[in-house]
This record gives sequence, structure tokens and C-alpha cells, in this order.
Amino acid sequence: MKQKPGNPTTCEWPSGDQLMIEYHDQEWGVPIHDDRKHFEFILLDCFQAGLSWKTVLHKRNNFKKAFDQFDFQKIAEYGPGKTGALLQDAGIIRNKAKIHATIRNAGCFLEIQKEFGSFDAYIWQFTGGKTRHNKWKKLSELPATSRESDAMSKDLIKRGFKFAGSTICYSYMQAAGMVNDHLVHCYRHMELRMK
Repeated sequence: MKQKPGNPTTCEWPSGDQLMIEYHDQEWGVPIHDDRKHFEFILLDCFQAGLSWKTVLHKRNNFKKAFDQFDFQKIAEYGPGKTGALLQDAGIIRNKAKIHATIRNAGCFLEIQKEFGSFDAYIWQFTGGKTRHNKWKKLSELPATSRESDAMSKDLIKRGFKFAGSTICYSYMQAAGMVNDHLVHCYRHMELRMK
């Protein structure tokens, strides 16, 4: 646990990086119900595969600009010209497989919206429509996967999603507030429990 004089105790993983601190304090673990925000985290977690969240977070604004403000309807229509432009964009992570996966995932996302009315209605079923509040005391206790992320991964892959393994799904669940993995001594843990 990290604590500065006059500041509340917090999780240690932001490690003094301002963007990571802001993400921890304002977004991580906060339940989201907006489909575009869901797709943003799906996209970012896809690109995070094999990399650190810090790397992706520091390129987030570039991703937002490059991928039309995370507009999944537009992304689903990307053709070879746009794909080529993305591969030349030094502001993002230029990984051909991940770019192609994001375009495919946008199409699958739209199919889920048609079936369930919204992606939000679909995705929250994996935690019974509510946040799972965990009670970890140290970072080493945080899991990489869960029973819920296993089920989510299996279903997303069945629906055609790429880069949707259980570890990626669990990271997504943390970002989307489906699980509260702030350590119990972190001030955000209790704040999120009270919401």
C-alpha cells in the first residue's frame, strides 16, 4: 500500500505515473454501462495483450483519434485503405493481427447489440448484473482469470471475437467495473462498494 502525507492509502500499481494514478483514481473498477465505453476497453485490452497497461494508457488518446473515437459502427466498416493507414500510424501499437482483430470485434459487437439490445445487457450477465467486490490485501493475490472471465472468453470466442482469452477478459472486467479489485486498504475499494 502506498500513502503520501495527507493523502489516502491507495493501491501501489500506478507507481507514481500521473496517467496511471488518474486512471486508478477515476476509472478503474467504476461500473460502465455505455456501449461505446465498453468497446473502448475491449479495443484497448486487445492491444494490451503481451504489453503493459501503462504502454497502452499512454497511447490512449492516439488510439481514440486513430479509431474514430472508438465508434464501433465505423470500425466495423474499415477496409484495406484504413487498415494500411493504421499500420503506418506511429501513435498507436502497429500490430497487424490486433488491428484486424479490432475490426472483426467491432462487427461481432454489433451482432451482440442486435441480439441483446445493447452490449451492456449482454456483458453484465456474466456477473449477474452487479459488481463483484473482492477483498484482496496485496497485489500478489489478484488473479489473472476467474470463473466469470473463463465463461466470458468462451462465449466471446464462440461469437467470433479475437484476442478474447480469459486473461484479457479479466482485465476488461476490472476496467469495466464488473469486479472491484482495489485492495481492501485502498480508499477506492470502499468508495466503489458504497456506490
